[in-house]
Order: sequence, then structure tokens, then C-alpha cells
Amino acid sequence: MIPGPEDRAEETDLELIERWKRGDSRAATRLVGRHSQALARFAASSGERDGIEELVQDTFVRAFASLDSFRGESTLRTWLFTIERRLMLDRRRAERRSRETVPVEESDNVSEYGALDSLIAEETQERVRRSLVALSPTQREVFTLRVQQGLSYKEIAKVVGSTEGAARVHYHNAIEKVKELLRNE
Repeated sequence: MIPGPEDRAEETDLELIERWKRGDSRAATRLVGRHSQALARFAASSGERDGIEELVQDTFVRAFASLDSFRGESTLRTWLFTIERRLMLDRRRAERRSRETVPVEESDNVSEYGALDSLIAEETQERVRRSLVALSPTQREVFTLRVQQGLSYKEIAKVVGSTEGAARVHYHNAIEKVKELLRNE
């Protein structure tokens, strides 16, 4: 039996996209499986606490709906991070608007971090988490994309909508601030 494209161990994202465009739904499943964990980690590291799974699903829904606009100028993962980031910004704007009209109850406070609690060295991770909270939103995003996702500065610049140089500066400032906070803790 001759193996088909679905049997190949390491198809590229572009090959899977082409298969999906030709109607192979298994290709979409492979893409989701390949990138959903990274998207969930990015969302959690960006401060999302609730509805991360829904956010990841919404990211893929938007991505698949506009896949024809993906030109391959960046990796698919970078493009997905960009979509997810926009969804998170939209979600935060909507939350701010709703907070202006809905009183917040004491019981609504988030009481646990959740997403990274099961990793090794919980105490150290908690210290790092606390230091990340002190970063600006842009510094936190750049730090997360660089450290946890391993993106290049060029890819980070595309995700956050800045220049490569600005991404480097944000990362440098984030590292310095995290080091300072950890030293003073």
C-alpha cells in the first residue's frame, strides 16, 4: 500500500493548509493538534484565566475562515498568535465596557492561577508569574512569545504590531525588570 499524504509523519503547515483547502478535514484536525497547546500557553501567559479553550477555538475558527488571506510571509503559528492576540484585545475591551456598567462582586475575584500550576518548581514559577504581572502588557507579550514560544524578534514584531528593534527593546526591558523583581523578592 502506498502511503498517502495523511500518513506522512511531518507534513508542513502549508501542505496541511492545501489539503484542507481541497476538502480534507483531517488536515484541519492536524493543524489544530499541532498548534492548540502553544496558543493555550500564550493565552495563559498573557493573563487570560477563563475561557482559554474557547479562545483557542475562536482563533482557529477565524483562521480557517480567512485562510485564503494567509500569504505565508510568516509561519502559521505566528499568524495564529496574531489572531489570538487580537481576540484577547477584543475580549479585554469588551470586559472593560461591561465593568463600566456591571458592579464587580468580591466573589468574582480570580483566586488561583491555574494554567501553569502543575509544572515543576511551583514556588519559583509563582515568583516569575508575580514578576510578569508587574510588566507592561507589551513587555509581557514579548517576553512570553520569546521565552515560552521561542519566536524570533522578527516574528514577535509581526504578532505585536511593532518593529523588530522595538521587540528587542521590550524583551530587554522585560528581562531586566523580571531579574530586578526576583532579586528583591
